[in-house]
Amino acid sequence: APGTRPVTFAVNGGPGASSAWLNLGAIGPWRVPLGGVLPSSPPAVVDNLETWLDFTDLVFLDPPGTGFSRVTGGDDARRGMQTVDGDIRMLASVVSRWLQAQGRLASPKFIVGESYGGFRGPKLARALLDQQGVGVRGLVLVSPVLDFNGRDAPWDPMRWVARLPSVAAAARGATGRAGLRDVEEYAAGDYLLDLVRGEHDADATARLSARVAALTGLDPALMRRRAGKPDFGAVLRERDPGRVGSPYDATVTAADPFPSAANDNSPDPILDGLRAPLTGAMLDLYRTRLDWQPEGAPARQYVLLSETLAREWDYGHGNSRPEAMTELRQYVALDPAARVLVVHGLTDLVTPYFASKLLLDGVPETVPPGRVELRAYGGGHMFYSRDASRQALHGDTAAMFGSAAANVPDRAAAPTR
Repeated sequence: APGTRPVTFAVNGGPGASSAWLNLGAIGPWRVPLGGVLPSSPPAVVDNLETWLDFTDLVFLDPPGTGFSRVTGGDDARRGMQTVDGDIRMLASVVSRWLQAQGRLASPKFIVGESYGGFRGPKLARALLDQQGVGVRGLVLVSPVLDFNGRDAPWDPMRWVARLPSVAAAARGATGRAGLRDVEEYAAGDYLLDLVRGEHDADATARLSARVAALTGLDPALMRRRAGKPDFGAVLRERDPGRVGSPYDATVTAADPFPSAANDNSPDPILDGLRAPLTGAMLDLYRTRLDWQPEGAPARQYVLLSETLAREWDYGHGNSRPEAMTELRQYVALDPAARVLVVHGLTDLVTPYFASKLLLDGVPETVPPGRVELRAYGGGHMFYSRDASRQALHGDTAAMFGSAAANVPDRAAAPTR
């Protein structure tokens, strides 16, 4: 029923990641059980009881340089697609052409994006409307980066404010925000005030160092040396000597191959650990269950995650880093039927949930409550590796889709010109 059956376009992040993460980790018809999987584990695939096919069709997009996708127009075309704006124009064109070819222009349309894909989401919705004349009913942004400004600035106090609740969540084993209320209030209150007083204020530094150590379980002497700023080294290597954690989930650790080195040169237990199982599973699915191979296979390489593409990515935008909050606000302001669900893992240090909360709290009262919602689950960047969190994501997303379908306003309530 193309007039009523939703279709959802799924894209991952990186930049440089294929859509296998969302496909086999969370929402596709089959999944790889990610908990405890080893690099040498066989590509075991099971039916996904939480597949989103329950309530939407799914189209997985692998941008050029990921999966089996390639650029055929030469270096100029490739460089044009490896920019913030060029990437969005390309994706909008692909989505529009797919909808026309499949006769699905009348279907309710949704976008789900993970990590940098979550950053893509609001921009893609705006580009589809402005460049292709295609409206999007809802966005699901999984572990997104909504604003790159200040994200990698070590002297910006908001960097530490955003990260502190996730560090505490890892220490407490938190699976919900209810157990982190005290940390959230402190982070956005006294912690921020003491940070902006600066390290010349010895009393402020002593206060925040002691409080951060108490909230996170980190060594008080270490926090005094770091002036109460829990950097990746403190969180991932100092908590459990001899082991190193993943910034994608501070509760996941592996043996530290260089425990005496000053700088961490360890493989990431999540990104590197899942590379072979996910790649093998995708190749096996293509060959067996889907019975499809690209031209030139098997010599043609499947790229799960391209570090080269990530290094070469052009973020542009002059003196400022790109952000997607402008497009997110425009998106929900323009279409009263639009819905946005932002979902995070509590122990993710790469895209901490509290950073999104601070940004979403700034959405003005002119946008009615319920149009933009934030959910945080147990786990890290790929929180869906946990059964309870994947189930919660399925339920919250199904509810959002239902809300988006049920709350289409009367024409009288729509903007006029």
